[in-house]
Formats: sequence, structure tokens, C-alpha cells
Amino acid sequence: MKKRTLGSAGLQVSAIGLGCMGMSFAYGASDERQAINTLHRAFDLGVDFLDTAEVYGPFTNESLLGRVLKGHQGKVKVATKFGFHITDEGEGWERIKGVNSRPENIRAVVEASLQRLGIEAIDLLYQHRPDPAVPVEEVVGTMADLVREGKVLHLGLSEISSETLQRAQAVHPIAAVQSEYSLWSRDPEQGLLETCRRLGVGFVPYSPLGRGFLTGKVAAAGTLAEDDFRRYLPRFQQQAWEHNQQLVVQLTEMAQGYRASPAQLALAWVLAQGENVVPIPGARQQAHLEDNCAAADVVINDRDLATLNTLFAPANIAGERYSEQEFALVER
Repeated sequence: MKKRTLGSAGLQVSAIGLGCMGMSFAYGASDERQAINTLHRAFDLGVDFLDTAEVYGPFTNESLLGRVLKGHQGKVKVATKFGFHITDEGEGWERIKGVNSRPENIRAVVEASLQRLGIEAIDLLYQHRPDPAVPVEEVVGTMADLVREGKVLHLGLSEISSETLQRAQAVHPIAAVQSEYSLWSRDPEQGLLETCRRLGVGFVPYSPLGRGFLTGKVAAAGTLAEDDFRRYLPRFQQQAWEHNQQLVVQLTEMAQGYRASPAQLALAWVLAQGENVVPIPGARQQAHLEDNCAAADVVINDRDLATLNTLFAPANIAGERYSEQEFALVER
């Protein structure tokens, strides 16, 4: 697996990472043994950048990684996140009651994450979502203290603006910004990607395959499991799904010219957006993981890059990223 570098401090990771959320959260019932096998296969393929968060489960995803990481300490870089207020009421998403980036919560989450992951230091710690009640300068200041204490090695922020990134960078070097980014989610192109390049900050796209839609293998919302959160996303509703599926048909046809899958071409497009870009597609099954990793060797020519940019222009995508309910929960 090729390598890329996040941030001026030189966090070197595999060019394609692995988003681990779906192994235990948000996409319906999961198979833990299958997840463990997939993680070990990722290590075999040279994937050394794992992405998790306390909220995934909550907590169970970090615990899963902790069991798999035994014997791999120092060989695998782990990114995790804080930033939500998690209660004991309900299950899964029901336990999330807004955001919390108060210094005492940051410290408590880091200590708990270290225990669950079974590691001495978190390679990359993100604030998962901005907290309107706590200025980013105070948040990053607390995170910087954790770096000085040796509990965290690099800092990151997720779903932020260019202005917020610049304020954060003035307090402590930021290694990476994580945001949703793919052919059909292009918001970071409105200044954030350029700010990352200018400041020497890495960019980590989550959902680079459009929550699986760009693989061409995801059916409309009505066929998904009741506990699969995509069931309630506007882009997966029948009318939007039918419209968006036509774009994936054209993506698939172009991919055939590269002897690639649509997923590989979609990931290659993301990789082509800059050497500081490291996507973290999720994969539960080894076959999907292997398909994703092969995208690192697909190089799209300039003409086809331009065609994809036009084909998947925001105006051509049907449906919003989230409904109002999910937006209030996830995007704060």
C-alpha cells in the first residue's frame, strides 16, 4: 500500500485508511467475527490507518479495535474522536443528546478511549463536531495539553469551516480535517480543501463512497434494515435513489475502461484531489476491503476527471445529505 502524509508534523499513513464505524454501528446488524477477520486482512494489505470514535456503539467500536490491536501496537495508527454528550438512556443513536467539548469531557473521553483501545497514546485525536458553547481555541488548547502529556500524538477536527481551521491552527498544528467528501458530497470544495493545502493540513474524507451508494450495490431505502440509518436519508429515498442511480450507471461504464469497479474509480477520484487526501472507506467484508484498497493503483486521466466533476456536480445530485432530524444530530 502506498503512503501519504497528514500534516506538517509528518503523520505517515496508508493512502487508503479504514473507517470502522459500520463494523458495530449505524448500518444494521453486524458480525463481530467477520469484522475481526476484515481488520486482520486490512493489516495484511498494508492498511495502517484505522478510524473510530467513542460514539460508535457507543463505545463498542473502540473495544472491538482494542482486541484486534493487541500485538500491532506501533504498527497501526489509530484515530478516534470526542465531542458528543452520551447518556445511558436508550440504544445506539438514542443515547446521543447533543455535543460536549468541555475540557473535562475531553480528558475523560481520552482516558476511556485509551483504555478501550489498549494503547498508550492516540495517534490522531479529532473533535468530532464543533461545540457552540466552547470556542475552538479552548478545545484545541485542551487537546494540545494532552499532546504535551504524551496521551495524544496529533490533533484533528471534523466537519468544520475554513475559518475555524485557521483559528485552531493558530493554537496548535492540526494534522488533519475530516469531513464527508465524495463524488456526490462536494461541500469541502467551497474553500476548506484549499485552506488545508495552504496550511499544510491533511484532509480525511469519510464516506468517500457515498455511504456505499457509489459502489452500485446499495438498494433503495425501503429495502434496507430497520436499524440501518441510511433508510432515513433523503438521497436513499426511492425517487432520489432512481435519479442518483443513473449517475452510478455512468460511473460504472467509465470504470470498465479502467478495468476497475465503480467503487475503485470513485476512490481514485478522491485520491486525485491532492497528495494530502487520505480517504477512509468503511468495509465490513474482506472482499469489499480488497476492492477498495486496489483503488490506490488506479490513475484517472485528466479528461475523465473533468467528466466526473461535471457528471457529479452538486446540482445533479437528488436529495440532501441528511433529513432535518439527522442534520440536528450529526452536523452540530
